[in-house]
Amino acid sequence: MQTQTQPALFISHGAPELALETGPDAEHLRTLGRTLPTPSVILIVSAHWATRSLVINQTPQPATWHDFSGFPPALYDIRYPARSDTALAARLPALLSEAGFECQVSHDRPLDHGAWVPLSLMYPDASIPLVALSLPLSLGAKGLLRLGGALAFLRQQGVLIVGSGGYIHNLWAMESDGAPPAEWADAFSRWADARLHAREDEALADWQQSAPHAKQNHPTPEHFLPLFVALGAASPGATPVKLYDNWRYGSLSMACWRFD
Repeated sequence: MQTQTQPALFISHGAPELALETGPDAEHLRTLGRTLPTPSVILIVSAHWATRSLVINQTPQPATWHDFSGFPPALYDIRYPARSDTALAARLPALLSEAGFECQVSHDRPLDHGAWVPLSLMYPDASIPLVALSLPLSLGAKGLLRLGGALAFLRQQGVLIVGSGGYIHNLWAMESDGAPPAEWADAFSRWADARLHAREDEALADWQQSAPHAKQNHPTPEHFLPLFVALGAASPGATPVKLYDNWRYGSLSMACWRFD
């Protein structure tokens, strides 16, 4: 069977209890998993595995890590029985080293909720092997664009590249669910949308200096940064598609983007 070229995705993974929900945010991810071409492997970068330098998870069967507290008991019963693509995980250190990236490996890293929550909705039977990469904060947005570019060839080999984070992520400014987006959040979202649609990648990478209310939207940068891995893996000049957009609590955007 011919391998289908995969897109790269940026997914806003929301709160952990999304895994228990039946509303539009969860249903969007379920539908996305059903409608995308079936990948041979999933390569995922989660905002909740932020490191200084790049780490590749070579754990054969990473455990489900409930890296949160204060949520419904049923959430802690969920297990996502993922298995690693050990062949790709073994190849990546040399491939990325050749591209100029210093890599380390982990043999005991579990899957954090930024990875298993969206994947449990998209691919609930966990039948697709995966490889988790850390989010190397030392690279910054421009370095993460280069990292995505170094991984882009894998899309032609059937690998789905996923950056999992949050388009807007300010937990300290949340209002009641159903509240309209705050003015500062809407301004940031519209600015980022425009940069993405125009493929102004370098301008977007300067977001912390250039975007309106950048610090208010992202008091810490790790939830926005996975976007740059997905964007870097896009084909040159290809226009991204915003697949989904919804607001939670007035300051959390559930936006999802596709990069071909």
